[in-house]
This record gives sequence, C-alpha cells and structure tokens, in this order.
Amino acid sequence: MSQHNPFKMLVLEVALAVGMIACLVGAMFIHTGSMPPLVVVESASMIHEENGEVGSIDAGDLILVHDQPASSIVTFAEATDPLHPAFGYEQHGLEGDVIIYDKNGEGGTPIIHRAILRVVAEQTAVPDRSSSTPCSDSGTYDALLVASDGLPGTCILTWSVPGTSVMDVENITVAFDGNEAGYYDCKRPAHAGVEAHLVVENWVPKHEGMLTLGDNNQCSVDQGAEAVRGSAGVHSPSGVVGPIRDAWILGVAGGEIPWLGTVKLMVGGPNSYGTGDVPSSSFMALVIILAVVILVPHATELVFRSWLAGAPELEAPVTKDDPYEAS
Repeated sequence: MSQHNPFKMLVLEVALAVGMIACLVGAMFIHTGSMPPLVVVESASMIHEENGEVGSIDAGDLILVHDQPASSIVTFAEATDPLHPAFGYEQHGLEGDVIIYDKNGEGGTPIIHRAILRVVAEQTAVPDRSSSTPCSDSGTYDALLVASDGLPGTCILTWSVPGTSVMDVENITVAFDGNEAGYYDCKRPAHAGVEAHLVVENWVPKHEGMLTLGDNNQCSVDQGAEAVRGSAGVHSPSGVVGPIRDAWILGVAGGEIPWLGTVKLMVGGPNSYGTGDVPSSSFMALVIILAVVILVPHATELVFRSWLAGAPELEAPVTKDDPYEAS
C-alpha cells in the first residue's frame, strides 16, 4: 500500500482552496465589472428595520458593487416622477439607486447611500481666469466643468433637478411631499418647523453632482445643512462632502449577501466600526449558516457510509478451498 505524504496533501488542499476562492472572485468580477466586487456594510445608516431584514442594507451585509456608467444611475427623484422612464424603479427597499462613493474623491472608507437627486448646470458663463474670484457675485465656480471656451472651470448661473419641477433656477428648493416631487418619509414627527418629509431649501450646490442620503438618517443628507436644514453631513479631510461627482462613484449597489460580512467586522482591528450596528438577528443567522456549513458535510458522509455499508456489492464473496492449492 502506498504511503501518503502529509505535506503534499496539505499543499494540494491549500491549492484547491485558493483555486476555488479565485474562481469565485473571478466570477463575481465578471458579473459586476469592479474589483473588489464586494463591500462590507459597516454602519446602520441604510437599515430599514431595527432587527434587520433581507432586501434592505444592514450592517454586516455583503453588497455586490456594479461598475456602470454614472449617467445610468436612477435617483429617488427620477424614480418617483410619473413622467420619467424609470418611474417605480426600486433598489434595496426604496426608489432609486444606492451608490458607493469616495468622500470628496479623497479615499478613506467609502460611503454607501441612496442617490436622492442630481443637480445639473443650466446657464453658465466663462469665468475671469485671471481673478482670485473667477465668478465674482454671478454664479458658482465649478473647477472641473468645461466652459464654452473649452477650458476646465466655469461659472454656473442656474440649476435644474431632473425628476422634479425645479428647472433653470438660481438656487434649489424642492419639497419631497408627493406634490412637487415624490414623497420621501424622514421617519420623524413634524415639529418646530421641521417637516416629516425631505425638504431641500435655497441650496446653491458647490458643483454638479448628486445629493445623497442614508435611508436610516432621518433626512440628514450627506451634503449638510446648506442643502437640508439640520443635516450633520458626511465629512472628509477637506470638509463636508459636496454633491457626488461622477468621478467619485466607485459603483452601484447590486445584490445582497446577508450576514456574512459580520465576520469581517468582528476581526477588523482597532479602526473597524465593529459589530455595534449589526442587528442581533444577523448574529443568529450567521451562527446557523456556520453550523450548516460545518455539519452538513459530516452528516452527508455518515449517510453515505451507512448506505454503502449495506450495499450487497461490497459484501465479501464466499470462497471455497482451492483443490489445486499446494499443500
């Protein structure tokens, strides 16, 4: 009987495991077009139910990141506009796409929030490129938007918001009350001038891009109090994030693999968010999954061994003494 080499067997098993992981990651890359193809949700900013639910984005979930053109992203405003082709489009429990973006394009931990509306420049003017205040009092200077002279940098004089009635205005005011735009529920009681629905008021954006919001953030938008009264905003080293430029977008949230990202949060080290925002039901589901993964192969092996042990083909044949056997 040949002797098995333990080291060789270990190398083969490790190579098999690495190959299987590589095939899985490769398949997800082909499907999503982005690398890495998955992100772990770390906070509760997108949670819909306190105990978590499959379909919405909870802390500890893995989310597929799809690389797709920024122009194809559907905002909440567009998805709730009966006249828009994308009317009724939903992702992860609410209208519109959920995007993953870098804060002000500066790296760090990405943010995964819903695209609420897109601000688009309408009337523009060529800036005074020799001045420290290129737009003076007329318009907002966007350093990246190409002006009519073909150079980057332009003065934006008026704005429009696709999916709403806001067209060609100097500052943006839109109430998501079901009349001016689709109804966005802030999940808070109205009090002291604070509405129960989302209201963008007298906002002059820093540049073109998208206004974003976590589904669980009670209308505290990422772009801060300049856009929506009382908003804390999302901060980067350079300050509160501006409207999300296309170049900052890492991808669009696709399919959800619930619970499994909790493992990464548990071993994430001192800079990790940890598991404080992970719903308790996710831990129970994770334990069940791990138990199934560990126990099912052993149970299957026992069943097959029991079945094979009773197979007549494996019974030892009855033999008689060979009369020609040498004595």
